[in-house]
Amino acid sequence: MSQTTAPVDLTNCDREPIHQLGSVQPFGFLLAASSDWIVTRASANLSEFLAITHAEAVGRPVSSILTPEALHSLRDRLATLRGPDIVERIFSIALTSANRRFDVAIHVSHGQVIIEGEPCNEGKADAPSLSMRSMMSRLDHTETLEAFFREGARQARALTGFDRVMVYRFDDSGSGEVVAEAARPGIGSFLGLHYPASDIPVQARALYLRNLFRIIADIHSTPVPILPELDEHGRPLDLSMSVLRSVSPIHIEYLKNMGVGASLSISIVADGRLWGLFACHHYSARLPSAESRSTAELFGQMFASRLESRERRLALDYETKARRIADRLLTSVADNASLLDDPTWLIDALADAIPADGIGVWINGRLAIAGLGPNEKSFAILVRHLNRNAAGRVYAVDRLGETYPDIETDGAVAGMLAIPISRSPRDYVVLFRQEIVRTVRWAGDPHKPVEYGPNGPRLTPRKSFEAWSELVRGRSLPFTEAERRVAETIRVTLIEVVLRLTDEASMARQLANERQELLIAELNHRVRNILGLIGGLIRQSQSTSISLPDYVRQLEGRVQSLSRAHDQITRDHWAPASLRQLLLAEAAAYLGKNAQRIRMTGDDVLLEPQAFSTTALVFHELVTNSAKYGSLSGSGFIDLSWSTDEEGNLHLNWREKDGPPVVEPTRHGFGSTIIRRSIPYDLGGRAELRYISDGLEADFFIPAKHVNAVSAAGERPAPAPVEIAERSKAAANDELLSGLNVLLVENNLIIAMDGEDILRRLGAEVETAPSVADAIELVAGQSFDLALLDVNLGDETSFAIADRLAASNVPFVFATGYGEGIAQAHSHSYAPVLQKPYTIEGVTDILVRMPLPKRS
Repeated sequence: MSQTTAPVDLTNCDREPIHQLGSVQPFGFLLAASSDWIVTRASANLSEFLAITHAEAVGRPVSSILTPEALHSLRDRLATLRGPDIVERIFSIALTSANRRFDVAIHVSHGQVIIEGEPCNEGKADAPSLSMRSMMSRLDHTETLEAFFREGARQARALTGFDRVMVYRFDDSGSGEVVAEAARPGIGSFLGLHYPASDIPVQARALYLRNLFRIIADIHSTPVPILPELDEHGRPLDLSMSVLRSVSPIHIEYLKNMGVGASLSISIVADGRLWGLFACHHYSARLPSAESRSTAELFGQMFASRLESRERRLALDYETKARRIADRLLTSVADNASLLDDPTWLIDALADAIPADGIGVWINGRLAIAGLGPNEKSFAILVRHLNRNAAGRVYAVDRLGETYPDIETDGAVAGMLAIPISRSPRDYVVLFRQEIVRTVRWAGDPHKPVEYGPNGPRLTPRKSFEAWSELVRGRSLPFTEAERRVAETIRVTLIEVVLRLTDEASMARQLANERQELLIAELNHRVRNILGLIGGLIRQSQSTSISLPDYVRQLEGRVQSLSRAHDQITRDHWAPASLRQLLLAEAAAYLGKNAQRIRMTGDDVLLEPQAFSTTALVFHELVTNSAKYGSLSGSGFIDLSWSTDEEGNLHLNWREKDGPPVVEPTRHGFGSTIIRRSIPYDLGGRAELRYISDGLEADFFIPAKHVNAVSAAGERPAPAPVEIAERSKAAANDELLSGLNVLLVENNLIIAMDGEDILRRLGAEVETAPSVADAIELVAGQSFDLALLDVNLGDETSFAIADRLAASNVPFVFATGYGEGIAQAHSHSYAPVLQKPYTIEGVTDILVRMPLPKRS
């Protein structure tokens, strides 16, 4: 009975201890010393370099072999080592009294100090023609990754002088592809060739991750043994970090079969993983100087750093774009959860984030599918397979038929990305990709069995490296790591919507109800406070009014001051707001173009909302009284200054100058009461008023708890007084809308009457409509020059009216109390937005910035 031997493949290489070969390359020597610097091993060629045999060296102190100066330098360099996989180098050092100079590498291996030396090539001119900074600059100026790889290969070849330099990239399986190449003319090209994972076996890839540089100076040289071969425990020396480490016989034969005479490898490590290599081949023996090799190693690390930055930037740009898509997806599905049952909509929504050829949605045992995908029976089988995976994990394959042979796909579907969107029951969104039949060009047949050769039970590597084409079927374009991260984002996004199908949904609704009740209570509290404040203003203002017109003007001024303060606080989302902006707004609103008569000095500070409203009312009364009785009634001016003390308290000083003489009133009206008592009563501060012949002097103190400093980054620009003054000047122009026909759409009668009054005061003819239907009927029956549209009309919005007006080229203004974002979220985002309530200043402020139609 004959016995056949099974073919041997390249996985034999995986078992070879390439870090414990027991020998070094002959271009240098090796000494191993114990922690107390006694030589424990030496390479057999030691006498060629240090005039002492290895047998004589072993057992002797290193100090008896090397000069004290050399030993001191080695000890110093050893002290700088941090971490287990670090090699330090010293260039051009004299080790013995013979004064012969060496380049030395030193590292620690399992408690042994490893010293490797090679003759220093001081006269060798192989330094790079460009500085490292210039080389990095050339890399940084490349626009694409392909150009970046090409430039890297050119720079590495210039540094090493090797005949061929390849940028070699690993894939997830360990196979590799030559993605860039720089080679001397006439030796052919390896660009685009693939190499199987077995060409660089597992333990070699692990070693490349630890030791970033590998030189094989001459594949025809004879390795030099390290003696003794084993230590007292029967272990060979670990040469993982050795510069001189000899080469596996299998790899030597592999290189000979390629016709290579010397090789050099520089690891490209990005994000802690072995991304690839600079693989350098020379077709005769070649040994660059140690200094040049160190420069090349540094270049490799700088190249990897730049590559890492580029990949992160590309991934960040992609994921930022995908997150925007996910946000839009969440918004759409939150408004209409039935969209999850529409796979056509889903595939369109996700197309820019994760391209796919088909999509299946499985919710509560129901399937909806669009585009390419398995039939319903196979999809149900697929779901059962997916349910075996860990809950809540995105799962992707690019060989669906090979992974799940029981799923019928007719060979059309090859890739799958499953996104679980619930926990119990398991629901999924599954993206499918079609099979891509492609041709892979290998450097030789990667599947060809190899027979036993001169290396005994190991193998003889393949001898043919001619391009060998393989037709790959049953594979799709793989889902990238970035696409999987985006899928995880989408999973989190969709699960928020599908939560309502689970127990978490009721909890989410309960939390939402509690939050809504809290917001309603807060809103009710604030509305009651505002109504109470307005009621108090009405009653207290009445007690000092002389006539009804004066009473109306006085009350309106106070309410508008509060309204301006409230607008500024809400624009900042109820956050602290600028004191300077408050003061400028009050001055400009009352004085118009003469606002500069109030001279303001002080670094801007922010006031808390409560303090902001109180301060606004106080300074409104100060400006009003001064305009009636003080410096602003004539040609005088006011110095207004403020500062904060060490504890953060705010001090404000009001000084009226060159006005008529003032005396303290015998009876204090409501305005004076506001000035004297508001800050002490509402804020716990102080107010002092002095009536002197030059004019009123007032000092205010606001406690630090109401005051915030303005950071340089967060400082907001104050409004331009001239601009505000011009708007206020326009407010006094009763002819601003003269001859224009204006449509006012407002569903509240009292507010509508107030708006009509303001528009008529500006000279307009006004038509009012309370609803969309009434407004569209008016627009159809007559022409308008301008429209003022309240956004929220109860259970409808005015956007349909805006569409009709825009089609007729009629300008319009949105009015809202909800903030500008509500109106500008519509397609007419260019339209100006007026913050309610309606005021003559607010309306004219908007109108002076609009191109109004010519008056008829």
